Amino acid sequence: MTSPATLLATLSERLGGRHVLTEADTMAPAMVESRGLYRGHALAVVRPADTAEVAFVVAACAEARVPVVAQGGNTGLVGGGVPEGGIVLSLVRLDRVRALDPVGSTITVEAGVTLADVQAAADGAGLLFPLSLASEGSCRIGGNLATNAGGTAVLAYGNTRDLTLGLEVVLADGRVWNGLKALRKNNAGYDLKHLFVGSEGTLGIVTAAVLKLFPKPHARAVAFVGLASPQAALALFERLRGAAGADLTAFEYIPRFGLEIVLKHLAGARRPLDGEHAAYALIELSATRPDAAPDDELTALLSGAIEEGLVDDATIASSGTQAEALWALRENLSEVQGREGGSIKHDVSVPLGRLADFLDEATAACEAAMPGLRVCAFGHFGDGNIHFNLSQPVGMDKAAYLAEWGRFNRIVHDIVQAMDGSIAAEHGIGRIKRDELARYGDPVGLDLMRCLKKALDPNGILNPGKVIPSEGASGC
Repeated sequence: MTSPATLLATLSERLGGRHVLTEADTMAPAMVESRGLYRGHALAVVRPADTAEVAFVVAACAEARVPVVAQGGNTGLVGGGVPEGGIVLSLVRLDRVRALDPVGSTITVEAGVTLADVQAAADGAGLLFPLSLASEGSCRIGGNLATNAGGTAVLAYGNTRDLTLGLEVVLADGRVWNGLKALRKNNAGYDLKHLFVGSEGTLGIVTAAVLKLFPKPHARAVAFVGLASPQAALALFERLRGAAGADLTAFEYIPRFGLEIVLKHLAGARRPLDGEHAAYALIELSATRPDAAPDDELTALLSGAIEEGLVDDATIASSGTQAEALWALRENLSEVQGREGGSIKHDVSVPLGRLADFLDEATAACEAAMPGLRVCAFGHFGDGNIHFNLSQPVGMDKAAYLAEWGRFNRIVHDIVQAMDGSIAAEHGIGRIKRDELARYGDPVGLDLMRCLKKALDPNGILNPGKVIPSEGASGC
């Protein structure tokens, strides 16, 4: 078996020494996830320049039985990219837009292209790539694919999986699967790309993708709405969806506590409505038709909702600058929550019809379990995904509070399970939810996952210790 020193020498010879990082200070950014909950270690961080070099690295590591952890922008939230030894394979140098087809409305990009650059390339062609995340300036499309990222536009366009037509993937033995077909219809056997989207680098390493593009909206309208309850938010969503149809492109839920901490910590933030409300929604309508008037449509719909008592108050942005200011209240919520002390986070989804009941039940259960705890439940209301985050009581020791994470997992995840929901909506499993998946996952489904892992990565070198619970028998 190849020794670690020999492996590093082999990689340096092919990639060049400056792209095989072994010094602790240069490796440090790749050893920790964005929230600082996990810190890892590795032999080296390597930076291949193209798919052929990625394949070379993986084949060499396979021969040496050395683990490989792929990283893009390292913006994940579940510890999925933190190494536990082996090689960190950075994809940042795979940063080319290979092709853009305006007629077919597709773009082919390498895994290291940032999400913002994919958006910009589409925009330059008069088209839209709709995936939108707070970290879009630093996250990379390979990581978005590996985690099946969601974001604020899922309601209208779907998750990353729904935006993907084809993939190029390096397998665990170094072979390259070329599935880069820009086809809407392709029933030639199993649709293999779906194995790799959302697999968090445990089955293969995505090096390029063909992604769907869409017509750019001709106009949009953005509103911020005050509501009496989650039930009122759900009723408003149903009304807007029925009336506006596909023009409803975002419906984001913000609790009172969430708005207050954004106003407290975000420089320049201004209260959008007079007074305080129990809940808020940020709503966007957009239209690609030149004759559409989403401002007028949204004004009429919200005016009717106010007259009927469904909505307490509302404001509609009168300019692009005002629209961005309203969106900033939502997009900065996760970041400012950290300034309120420890945050125990749950990224969950439940059937849409049960979302309001979930918010009421889970909030009451958590507040009863710890007096003074502050629930900050916000997110993508229109697709059933809530970030059910819990801010520590004022004055409580942060470490002591975070030590209660497991107890609150039981409370929140048990309610999610009872409502036939998911404990991982858009952030993935990684390390932080691996044991939770063992508790809540379907036994047959977990067995199928182990079978797939064994078939595609028989030596277990691709991102070991992530996603798949280690315990449990396999029927393979």
